[in-house]
Amino acid sequence: MNNLTEKKQKWSDFINKKNDKEFLFMLHCSSHYHGVVRPPLYREYKNERIEWIIKTYNIMTKHHQIIDDDTIPFLDMTTGTEIFAESFGCKVHKPKNDMPFALPLITKADEVSKIKIPKVEDSSMAYLIEMAQELRKKTDKNALFKLIDIQTPMDISALIWDKTEFFPAMYDEPEAIKELSLKIQEFMFNFFDLWFKEFGDDFIAHYPNYYMEKGITISEDEIGAVSSEMFKEFFEEELHEFSCRYGGMGMHTCANSFHQWQNLKNIPNLKVLNIVQPLNIINKGYRFFGNDLIHYHGWHGTEWYNETAKPYKSIFDFYMETTEQAVEFSKGLKDKYNI
Repeated sequence: MNNLTEKKQKWSDFINKKNDKEFLFMLHCSSHYHGVVRPPLYREYKNERIEWIIKTYNIMTKHHQIIDDDTIPFLDMTTGTEIFAESFGCKVHKPKNDMPFALPLITKADEVSKIKIPKVEDSSMAYLIEMAQELRKKTDKNALFKLIDIQTPMDISALIWDKTEFFPAMYDEPEAIKELSLKIQEFMFNFFDLWFKEFGDDFIAHYPNYYMEKGITISEDEIGAVSSEMFKEFFEEELHEFSCRYGGMGMHTCANSFHQWQNLKNIPNLKVLNIVQPLNIINKGYRFFGNDLIHYHGWHGTEWYNETAKPYKSIFDFYMETTEQAVEFSKGLKDKYNI
């Protein structure tokens, strides 16, 4: 299938369970990217990042034309996790040839009231809007964007507030924790309301790379460090609000979050779940969440379509070296499973 409109519709129908497809799959060819090195994800490398995004988009477009899988080309707006914390005043550490990350800004509850909600256009996030606008001018005006890294407001709070003090404050100063999270949430709503108005509702998830016709995708990792009861007090409402505001949610978590699964299952319109855990945990995830959502998990070994996964709708990645291998693999897969 080499028609982008048809591919998008296939993804939409699959994620919204409007077809009987058992799985979608994407192939990744390492040879396509030989010599294409991603520049550091720092603001001062903005121009180099734009050039890299255009190169990778052109590579993906050729892939789409040749290889019959479910990959959709996108403009890769990958960022580090620091971006929202930086917008609230955190300094950023920039290791050489590695991902940037935010340094804590506060350590005490009484510092929260001093934190102001920035305006998007005046914040450190503004350059990401500018990058996307420039990319639209230099490429296909209908090209999809892969979203920037999106943590939850509570996870971002744990970047702004030193974690050695943040978690104890959940017991000692819960209102301050909630105040900070609400400020971050308001700023995030302002940013994504502007983003979707400017660039459209459909996108490629920030991680992993699946298509969403509408909604929001989010990373949630701090839930592994708190109890189920604390999830309900600090995390539940904001997750529900994001899903309801944008019309559905996809979630990535690499936390040891087994004890939170029922809470995740209760999120309204949770469409896709990516659990990055050992295979035995992932197999439990298939059975627990069942057909309530689409499974896209962080294990892609040779037994990719095991007996546990078969009854459930899933997304899979496969890694190849050459185009020829990918074309042959795709044909074999489609013949075997009649897809």
